Amino acid sequence: MATFGESDGAAEDSGDVLLQRGRYRVRLASGPEDLARAQALRGRAFLGPDGPADVDAFDPLCRHVLIEEVGDGTLFACFRYFWLDDGAAIGTSYSAQYYDLSRLEGFGGPMLELGRFCLRPGSGDPDVLRLAWGAITGLVDAGGARLLFGCASFAGTDPSPFAPAFAHLAARHLAPARWQIRRRAEETVGFPQQGADARRAMSLMPPLLRTYLGMGGWVSDHAVIDRAMNTLHVFTGVEVAAIPPARAKALRAIAG
Repeated sequence: MATFGESDGAAEDSGDVLLQRGRYRVRLASGPEDLARAQALRGRAFLGPDGPADVDAFDPLCRHVLIEEVGDGTLFACFRYFWLDDGAAIGTSYSAQYYDLSRLEGFGGPMLELGRFCLRPGSGDPDVLRLAWGAITGLVDAGGARLLFGCASFAGTDPSPFAPAFAHLAARHLAPARWQIRRRAEETVGFPQQGADARRAMSLMPPLLRTYLGMGGWVSDHAVIDRAMNTLHVFTGVEVAAIPPARAKALRAIAG
């Protein structure tokens, strides 16, 4: 396997291309080699530069998406998605291991669970995240998904540095009562009820969660401590019908 500074590219025509703009291409993984590249990037992003590949039992159940350099195939980001026909199947999702999602069983219509979203460490090009969301928009529209959901991760397992972010989530972005996300994991952290400085809070939010919130997303009332992945994560949902029209229009413009 290539070292992190080398090209870890794949063939120019491998996988189904979902979107291509400028120097980047977004495509579906096409086989074991592509999956291994994604798992290696996930390990580096979540577990450190020398971390092992991140592999779990949900990988075979999901489709995997790669965002890479057009010229040499260098992998800049990846994520996976799991399609559910309706809320009745939500107990089979990755997130259901950590959260009591029983209230969402009554959600009608298709759902798309996004997971293991990560960026190449040191890569700060906003076009990567923008194109990823363009591709997700295309998937949502093609399948008629009505809910996007997943676990949005904060780095590390110490909640204290993220107290302003958690307080802001508690004050402004909790799930509606009808979809309330209850606790299931052994180690959880409740959100503080005071100290919600919006500017400070948003600076602490991971990019994926900021995007969810900008689309009208809502979260669980607690974070889960995931020591295996060295993260704190919160359940996040976005009801597609509630996405602000201007944001939906902008996403569809990226998707083409």
